[in-house]
Amino acid sequence: MNMHTQPQRTPAETALIDAFGDRLSLLPGDGAVMLKRDDAIEAIKDGLPTRRIESWHYTDLRRLLNAVPDFDPAAAVKAIAPIVDGSTVLALLNGVSSAKAPDVEGVGVQRLSEKLTDGSIAPGLDPYGSDDAIGALNTAFVADGFFVDIADGAELERPVELQNLQAGGQTHVRLPVRVGAGAKAVIVERQAGEGAALTSSVSQLVLGEGAEVTWLIVQEQPETATHLAQFKAHIGKNAKLTLFVMNAGGRLVRQEIMIKTTGEGADFKLRGINLLAGDTHTDVTMVLDHAVPHTTSTEVIRNVVTGKARGVFQGRINVHQYAQKTNAKMACNTLLLSDDGEFSTKPELEIFADDVICGHGATVTEIDHDHLFYLMARGVDEKRARGLLVKAFVAEVIEELDDEAIVEALEARLDEWFVTHG
Repeated sequence: MNMHTQPQRTPAETALIDAFGDRLSLLPGDGAVMLKRDDAIEAIKDGLPTRRIESWHYTDLRRLLNAVPDFDPAAAVKAIAPIVDGSTVLALLNGVSSAKAPDVEGVGVQRLSEKLTDGSIAPGLDPYGSDDAIGALNTAFVADGFFVDIADGAELERPVELQNLQAGGQTHVRLPVRVGAGAKAVIVERQAGEGAALTSSVSQLVLGEGAEVTWLIVQEQPETATHLAQFKAHIGKNAKLTLFVMNAGGRLVRQEIMIKTTGEGADFKLRGINLLAGDTHTDVTMVLDHAVPHTTSTEVIRNVVTGKARGVFQGRINVHQYAQKTNAKMACNTLLLSDDGEFSTKPELEIFADDVICGHGATVTEIDHDHLFYLMARGVDEKRARGLLVKAFVAEVIEELDDEAIVEALEARLDEWFVTHG
């Protein structure tokens, strides 16, 4: 007779389960939402993912998440100036949305707490798969966020910045966005804060036919915070999505990206920068499904690793049998500045169509000493010369955004990071 025993729960797992029991009566939701929450906490009771789960092989969450802070309703945080001047700001302060959203022509905004209460958001709470730990955590505890609806044909003159700011404790938010046919917008997702925190954030984007969106994720959590996030998007016919991700903080970070092309002519671009320092762990995991014919995608990730930081990029492209004429390319380039730093790269292609152009590549290197000598020979001191070379390595990705205001804003964030860690 074989006996299978449940592994003893870790302090973090126990704390999450206890917190759910304590907060259940405070969480908004109708019967359908509460059923989703119950299913989600059962998934957490089964245990956080370990290295035995392939998609979590490089980020053993059960081991790395060794403590969970309590919820802190008294924590106070203020909205901050937007990254791009003049942006329309929708702020979530310690997991609570602002009571009144600014009026923007062609944009509807609704507090997610209302959609949880009436149950209209319930279908969007379904897990991505059996190993969707971030989705389960967020579904169990999410209490607020924003639902943003951009009307067909709307062309937003100013970016919309979704600020998720924390001041310690736990925050769990969700940001569903629908972009109508032919609409154009720039959306900035700002993840920042201070203090010891556990945050989960799930962004869901649906692009209508011919829509064009640039979505920026700027994650600058302190080195006392754990940040677990998902970005999920469906790209419609002839729609274009440019996703830019900058990770420049956080003690433990997992950013998942799930993209599906749902209409012919869909185009997806991912540009990412991971700036890793100290004794931190950052994981960017992407799954891209080319599900229809005549779609394109390119992904370029640049990583800078210093100190004892550890980084991960897992990129998986699935080309379905029906998705003929797919053109997909992926590259991950890493600059190691420390003997103690680590970066793991796992690019994957799974192709079931026979008329496609697909490829991937990865490189790891250190600063080119010839380039360093060239600058120093012209009077640039070594520290400044190193900084110039590292900034040039990542700035190339920023400049691809081809929007002067956005480029300047992101380069300013880059300069701030180098002042502290360069």
